[in-house]
Order: sequence, then structure tokens, then C-alpha cells
Amino acid sequence: MNVGDFVRGVYKTGVYAGELMQVEQEKGRALVKVLAVLKHPMQGDLHNPKEANVPFFHERKALACYEKAWMPLSQLKPFEGEPPAYEASLEKALQEMKESLASDTSEWAKRSIEVLAQVEKEYGR
Repeated sequence: MNVGDFVRGVYKTGVYAGELMQVEQEKGRALVKVLAVLKHPMQGDLHNPKEANVPFFHERKALACYEKAWMPLSQLKPFEGEPPAYEASLEKALQEMKESLASDTSEWAKRSIEVLAQVEKEYGR
């Protein structure tokens, strides 16, 4: 992968398509400019995944369009073709996350749905 290539990268629990801006081999990371959301980040505590009874249930928004994030090189793959438009990709990723949570009856899923409703308002939806 070279600077300027489109990549698929994981950042925390979200998956994004973006443009490779810079590579730091010695640090095992690359700077990626976000162009699309492929999977919306999960809600809740990263250290206690899918647990509802935690001291702080984190609200996680997707990275913004053109936001730059350092991602581990091990979490990057080439992205085939052109990334989808950011707004449409965010809407699709959010909808897929909500559908996945709707079929889960756990307390974590219920809290995640509540938090996602707030996140969706912040997105202006």
C-alpha cells in the first residue's frame, strides 16, 4: 500500500474506507483520511464488550468525513474501487448497527440502541 491509495481500516470498533496519507513503518501505524464508514463503532465499554452494567457506558460516534486518524498497519487492507459517499455510508452503517442490535435481547443491546438514538440526533438525522 502506498500513500494516496484507498484503504479499509479499523479504528477502535469502527471500520472505515479512506485515503492513506502517511505511513510510519517503525511505529506500525498509518495516517488515514476518512472517506466512508463501513461499520459503525460499537457502544459501551471497550474493556467490557457487550456488558451493560459498567461504570460508564461510552457513546461512540463514527469518525467524521475527512477526519484523519492513526490506524495500526495490521488493521489496514487495500480498498477495491472508490469508497462510497460519506453521508450515504454513515446512514447505511448506522442502519445496519441498529438492525443488528434490534435482534439482540440483551441489556447491552437495549442500552446501545438508546445511545445510538442520541448519536443519530447529533449526526442531524
